[in-house]
Amino acid sequence: MTNTPPIADLATWQAARDELLVREKAHTREGDAIAAARRRLPMVEFDGKVEVVGPDGPVPFLDLFQDRDELLVYKHMWYDGAPHQGQCEGCTLAAWHLRDASYLNARGVSLAIVTTGAWAEVAPFVEFMGHPQPWYSVRGVEEPVGGEMGCLTSYLRDGDRVFMTYSVTGRGTEAFSGSFALLDMTPYGRREAWQDNPEGRPTGNQPGWFWRSDAEGNATWGPTSRPVPQWTRPGATAEQTLGRQGHHC
Repeated sequence: MTNTPPIADLATWQAARDELLVREKAHTREGDAIAAARRRLPMVEFDGKVEVVGPDGPVPFLDLFQDRDELLVYKHMWYDGAPHQGQCEGCTLAAWHLRDASYLNARGVSLAIVTTGAWAEVAPFVEFMGHPQPWYSVRGVEEPVGGEMGCLTSYLRDGDRVFMTYSVTGRGTEAFSGSFALLDMTPYGRREAWQDNPEGRPTGNQPGWFWRSDAEGNATWGPTSRPVPQWTRPGATAEQTLGRQGHHC
């Protein structure tokens, strides 16, 4: 075998594993400390009656709480006029990992997805993808309901008063994209060029490359590719354009 970890007996493997476990436990404890600090952040009040647009037309942002006190919102990027396969690969990946909110709901937390796209364009995309979580258009709505997309934002409700408590973007959103954590447990990792690999391991490509594939599942970025989850949609076929040439998410 080539480009693989060195072969060792079980005792040698266990010793190396135990050494790494010390670092992993420290990482976990630091994560707990960061979460404790996150819970102590101040919060920003805003008008919860600001309207967003969903399948039933304009509704107040308060409705997204679904009578719960806490709300997590993923803000999905949108490219006007682009076909389904031309929408953001990173946001497609993120939204696909947010398909089940059962355990959030059990702890009194609702989940919704918003985007700046016009609802007339957003609705068929949501139907095509089969997303079970509620989606809303926040076109023209200012922060902290609208504003920057590609981030996860936390809100708290106290009666009719609404507050923003936390927001994160970039690699901070990996916390809910479990595929990243699972790939990090494998010997080849994410197969992206930036990662620190032992010499001889597959070097991979830039972030986002493996978020797209052709109809046969081959990782590629070109006129016959689309974000990976879209190939599971009924009637998905090869495309001749990404819909937004020259822009990678």
